[in-house]
Amino acid sequence: MATPDFDESLQKLYGTPLPTVVVRKLRGDASTRSYLRVFVEDAPKGPSTLIVMQLPDDAFGSDEGGAQPHTERLPFLEVGDLLRSKGIPVPKIYVEHLERGQVLLEDLGDTTFEQRLLDTPKPQWKEPYGQAVDLLVEIHERCDDLPASSIVAQRKFDRALLEWELDHFRQWGLEELFGSLEPAQANVTSKVFSAIVDEIEAMPFGFVHRDYQSRNLMVSPGGDLTIIDFQDALIGPRTYDLVALLCDSYVSLDIDLQEAMVERYAAARRIDADEVRREFWVVALHRKLKDAGRFVFIDRKRNNAGFLQWYPPSLVYVGRALAQLPRFQALDSLLRSQIPGFPGAVAKPTSLME
Repeated sequence: MATPDFDESLQKLYGTPLPTVVVRKLRGDASTRSYLRVFVEDAPKGPSTLIVMQLPDDAFGSDEGGAQPHTERLPFLEVGDLLRSKGIPVPKIYVEHLERGQVLLEDLGDTTFEQRLLDTPKPQWKEPYGQAVDLLVEIHERCDDLPASSIVAQRKFDRALLEWELDHFRQWGLEELFGSLEPAQANVTSKVFSAIVDEIEAMPFGFVHRDYQSRNLMVSPGGDLTIIDFQDALIGPRTYDLVALLCDSYVSLDIDLQEAMVERYAAARRIDADEVRREFWVVALHRKLKDAGRFVFIDRKRNNAGFLQWYPPSLVYVGRALAQLPRFQALDSLLRSQIPGFPGAVAKPTSLME
């Protein structure tokens, strides 16, 4: 893809004449947005480095499921303003040039929370995860009472969206790879999926970032965390973000650390730990099924095979959740019969691009 022309956006920030810049494309992720890092060599004012976010043509759309409320403002910008107003660390916005589909952002560097973990011996992970959980508590507490006009308050993990995410797994994570289910098997998934959604609908709801995981937390040189990729925030089960963090497909966490962080979150929010734990494992089952299907979808529909490697780790967490939820034994048996090696020895799916 050709590098977009962003001179107009730079002019809004630096004026004329334009400074000399060096541009570097950044590695793409699972989104439809692209990113450039811009190094500014001779600017008399403004940042010496920044990020250009190039938006897709359908910048207001989403293929993450769920109804999208009408908004005049880009969801990334509106949610960012909300979080910033609550004192939550998010990137600074330097320029909005939506006519060109561009946003100029603060450069937060390259150190993600994932990279911090890779640089930290696993026995010492309790400290960084404690920091991430504490930030999550702040987010949930400060965003507990949102105005009805907020885009976040207008979007919800309703039954239709919860069912869509489970069906996303059935379609892409199961049948796309292993063939159509027989009628009796389809009946099992339908009943179990309905029961999972019933339980989640009955849980307490609140602010949900929706993808609060190791690649969406940036670490500053001083060790502080800043959150990114928050444009899909909505109202949902209160443990959803905790699940995203502690059942992260990109990181293998031991169950002891998961349990310790669940207790930390519960204590900080003054909620009974057993209650949070019960919610956590049901939401973990739902989220990790969806993630497994999503990684196959990204390969099949976006021609991006890089995420298929995270299909097996997602199913490891599915298996761990099912081990805590014997009432869903029928689903465990079905997945074992359909997915070779489930849950702990599943092979990476083959990409259609290979």
